[in-house]
Amino acid sequence: QVQLVESGGGLVQAGGSLRLSCAASGRILSVNVMGWYRQTPGKQRELVAVILSSGTTNYADSVKGRFTISRDNAKNTVDLQMNSLKPEDTAVYYCNAKTLARDYYGKGTQVTVSS
Repeated sequence: QVQLVESGGGLVQAGGSLRLSCAASGRILSVNVMGWYRQTPGKQRELVAVILSSGTTNYADSVKGRFTISRDNAKNTVDLQMNSLKPEDTAVYYCNAKTLARDYYGKGTQVTVSS
C-alpha cells in the first residue's frame, strides 16, 4: 500500500501562485510515476502533470508554461508549483502514485482561483 497526503491548497486571485505538496509513505519502492490530477464537479478527473523517477515530466496542454512539477526521491515528495493561475484551474487536486499493480490517490486539496 502507498499512502499520499496533499497540502498547500487554498484561495488565490487570478494571476497568483500556489504550491501543492504531496508526501508519500508505505511501499514507496514500488512507485515509478508520481503526479497530480484534478477534478471539478460533474467532470472526470484529468491529468495535470506527471513525473517519472528519472525526472522526465509530462503536462496537460492547459497548464504548460504555468505549472511545474518536481520530485524529491529521497524525501518521497512531489510538488506542483502553479503560477499565473486562472479561474478555470479551480478544482480539487489529487496526488497520484502509479505502481505496476494500481494507481493510488490522496484525499485531495481544494484550489480556488477567483476572478
